[in-house]
Amino acid sequence: MARPRKRQAGAASSDKKELSGKRSKTSNSGKALTKEENCSPQKTSAPKNGGKNVSKYWLMKSEPESRLEKGVDVKFGIDDLKAEPKQTACWDGVRNYQARNFLRAMKLEEEAFFYHSNCKEPGIVGLMKIVKEAYPDHTQFDKNNPHYDPSSKEDNPKWSMVDVQFVRMMKRFISLAELKTYHQTHKTTGGPLKNMALFTRQRLSIQPLTQEEFDFILSLEKKEPS
Repeated sequence: MARPRKRQAGAASSDKKELSGKRSKTSNSGKALTKEENCSPQKTSAPKNGGKNVSKYWLMKSEPESRLEKGVDVKFGIDDLKAEPKQTACWDGVRNYQARNFLRAMKLEEEAFFYHSNCKEPGIVGLMKIVKEAYPDHTQFDKNNPHYDPSSKEDNPKWSMVDVQFVRMMKRFISLAELKTYHQTHKTTGGPLKNMALFTRQRLSIQPLTQEEFDFILSLEKKEPS
């Protein structure tokens, strides 16, 4: 059975396609491994970013609207994650080295915001957690996949992925526009979002968050949109 796969997201200002990959959908003729083989919620050994974790909180972008890439629909929104068995999916297709290193730095049970990108209204829609640490991304070896990388070898794979599990929807949608307003204000006042990677490294599909940034964004759920 073909498995939905996530896909990259866009830049902060216009939310257009970024440099790194994200998920896509396989065709029925693809050679994707089964969910049980690739997405079981268990710890696996994988190289980490120098053995040091850079963050305990993350923002991970994916496209909720249909878009064909090499004939494959790369759509994967939070509703697609919720529809997966055990609401768990592989976060594959990342093809940016810095984003890949962030994947390799992730630890079990760490939390991440699910961010809808490259869409009419980008922003944070929900929470998920890491349920399997980094391991080789099988799409790099699949010639039918948009994220196939012929330079990557099975005995020395370039690209990694993690498994994520849906936790909950946000109590309200936190838009990119709202976050940008806070970011611009906080650059002057020294607030929590002054250095948020969504604006300083906006083209990355996988971004670290400080606890201060994570907690502030959660606090926005209780406020009216600015």
